[in-house]
Amino acid sequence: MSDLNEQEWRVKLSPEQFRVLREKGTEAPFVGKYTDNKDEGLYECAGCGTPLFKSTQKFHSGCGWPSFFDSLPDAITFHSDPSIPGRPRTEICCKKCGGHLGHVFKGEGFNTPIDQRHCVNSISLNFKPSKQ
Repeated sequence: MSDLNEQEWRVKLSPEQFRVLREKGTEAPFVGKYTDNKDEGLYECAGCGTPLFKSTQKFHSGCGWPSFFDSLPDAITFHSDPSIPGRPRTEICCKKCGGHLGHVFKGEGFNTPIDQRHCVNSISLNFKPSKQ
């Protein structure tokens, strides 16, 4: 996990990034800068720069947040999220720094190689375009 303490994270991140990445918040739907991004490249953790997703894993789900059908190997961790009673979810976090990314949902029937959707807050990500 991260070597930074709470105060160091507050200095490093914007207030909204801190709220989402460190306090498990959620940005509003359809406002994130990567929701409709179709460029080729890598999506990295906005907290620590760890590569998390390839653009080839991204798909349009219409949910209002960037959606990926899978992540890079060993890049994220999965945690049970009981925050909504009666609606269990699985939280996804950056494996290196523990930053909250969003949630993963399975069995929704999207036409992707595997039937899951990583629903990720744009503010939890930085995008590095492929060199052309």
